[in-house]
Amino acid sequence: MYELDESKYLYLLGIIPVLVLIFLYNLYWKRKKQREFGNPELVKKLSPQRSVFKSALKLTVVLLALTTIVIALVNPKIGTRTETVKREGIDIVFAIDVSKSMLAEDVAPSRLEKSKQIVSQIINSLGSDRIGIIGYAGSAYPVLPITTDYSVAKMFLQNMNTDMVSSQGTAISDAINLAGTFFDDAQTSKLVILLSDGEDHGEGSEEAAAEAQKKGIKLITIGMGTEKGGPIPLKVNGRIEGYKKDGQGETVITKLYPDALKTIAERTKGGYIYGGSSREVTDYVKNALQNIEKSEFESKEVALYESQYQWFLAAAFLLLFLDIFFLERKTNWITKLNLFNEKE
Repeated sequence: MYELDESKYLYLLGIIPVLVLIFLYNLYWKRKKQREFGNPELVKKLSPQRSVFKSALKLTVVLLALTTIVIALVNPKIGTRTETVKREGIDIVFAIDVSKSMLAEDVAPSRLEKSKQIVSQIINSLGSDRIGIIGYAGSAYPVLPITTDYSVAKMFLQNMNTDMVSSQGTAISDAINLAGTFFDDAQTSKLVILLSDGEDHGEGSEEAAAEAQKKGIKLITIGMGTEKGGPIPLKVNGRIEGYKKDGQGETVITKLYPDALKTIAERTKGGYIYGGSSREVTDYVKNALQNIEKSEFESKEVALYESQYQWFLAAAFLLLFLDIFFLERKTNWITKLNLFNEKE
């Protein structure tokens, strides 16, 4: 088994035929000039020690050195052994509030963007845990099923916005219930990390949390926003054109309701933390994960590939070193052998 680490460098091998063509054209040009100068046989006698074979040999050595350098850049790897890899972790589902109130900028840059920053930093701190993502407002929407591909998770995370769920509100109960369907292994520890301002949290959230607790699911809730609150900006092409108003024409002020989020977390013997500091939230989650039993949910044999570039690089240096000793003169002892009966 083998693989090429940087196959994009293979195009450099295209230089080799170009150099061969230049060499052949140079030979043709020299012979043409010799014929113009005089009789080729007489011209040849003027430089009896010059060897065309040696010139071709030097070119061959240089081309081989160039080829090995390119292969070294490509870095071929050979699978020499296999080993069993065991992953231990827990299943985590991030439930992110994407209601319009999350556009408020009482925390910078906004509640939603701050939520995405926090989730991204938590993902960076994870080891081999599996993660999923849910977006919710008036209803819950599955964004990404359980996976170990953190780069894909971050891509989906960054694309989340307040337009992905049409119905408004904060249906925390729907988010918790949907998260329960993400967990496909009854033996694996389960955690839901829910980020919200807690406003308009709807009915049945406590009941949904109690049901989650029966299934062995813990909740960590993260409060986004401030209790003082802020207006909801209405933006066009990234510029604020105004603020959301109620039926009486008054600017709507959306606030953080931490008590609702604390109650939900307590139902599952989880915890609540204010999301003002990404670092504090990340540390809180890391500490919480240390107290949760981890399960082995994946075990497989993988081939371990070892880089082989050093051998090709050594060969290239050896060839270039030998090239120093290859002169374009005939070798006397080979000439004396007269292998091709050139002497009468």
